[in-house]
Amino acid sequence: MIDTTQNRGSGVISFAAVIVIVIGLQMAKDLLVPFLVAAFLALITVRPMLWMQKNRVPAILAALIIVSVIMLILAIVGTIVGASIAEFTAALPGYQERLDAIVEGVISFVARLFGGEEAFENLGDMIDPGWAMGLAATILNSLKDVLTNFFLIIFTMVFMLLEASTVETKVAAAFGRSTQSLKRPRIFLANLGRYLGIKTVVSIATGLAAGLLTWALGLDFPLLWAMLAFLLNYVPNIGSIIAAVPAVLMALVQLGPGGASATAIGFIAINMIFGNMIEPRLMGYGVGISPLIVFIGLVFWGWVFGPVGLLLSVPLTMTLKLALESDKRTRWIAILIGSEGDAQYALMKKQQAQS
Repeated sequence: MIDTTQNRGSGVISFAAVIVIVIGLQMAKDLLVPFLVAAFLALITVRPMLWMQKNRVPAILAALIIVSVIMLILAIVGTIVGASIAEFTAALPGYQERLDAIVEGVISFVARLFGGEEAFENLGDMIDPGWAMGLAATILNSLKDVLTNFFLIIFTMVFMLLEASTVETKVAAAFGRSTQSLKRPRIFLANLGRYLGIKTVVSIATGLAAGLLTWALGLDFPLLWAMLAFLLNYVPNIGSIIAAVPAVLMALVQLGPGGASATAIGFIAINMIFGNMIEPRLMGYGVGISPLIVFIGLVFWGWVFGPVGLLLSVPLTMTLKLALESDKRTRWIAILIGSEGDAQYALMKKQQAQS
């Protein structure tokens, strides 16, 4: 009886501690988000840095080369895309008004065709097609706001990269652990870095394809649709839909139903090629997340960190999954939040081990 009471008490305390931590994260988001972006960039670039160190490039020089390349890319992209974001934000009310007029015209036509105009008018009040375009502007402007802490992000990334090459030696000296005892965290970081690296390469290809598609169709602001497709490709399943909807609505306003259909078909083809064919082959098993967990993570991290949390939701959830997967005691949780393919792979390995 006492043990049961103690277990309940410890469970309540643990739940309360989680609530306090989450609220603390939300309150400190202005400080934490730049550090999360820096850690994200460091995980992507740590492998090239370690490769340069193996080829006798000093750690400081290797970090400076990587950071210089990142700074150059961000400066070019920020200058070009930043101007497009400002123009799109200024023109957004006009696009939303034209989109609302199109939707109202369609609803009025359907109401006259089937009768019941009052019911369809109420439906028109419930539908807000301009919301998706506003969401795209919000996400892009939030990213622009994060990059105002550009130097904090870059300096944090430099120190993280420099620390990556010495952390094992420091931990072994401080705690008396052998290199073999650090195998589990090393595997975890290697898997996380591999996942983020492959995801970034595929996202860049997806963004370039979306940009070329919208440019070829004559859509306004093709760079923005490319950037949105690149960013939201980090969110599997849901992200590709969110990225396509604003572009399709823009095509509907600018090019009409035919242009909107062509844009939708193009985005579907891009998602099929990169999301369903190329990426799974590069990733393999062990890196998938259940669509339900993706959605829950999207809502949760978006609530904690704002619009930038939407972009970081899957990397953060994947970090949690890989951390759980690296320990035998928590591997079952990783399987439950993983994809069906991961579960089938784990079941196959279990059957092979038993036979």
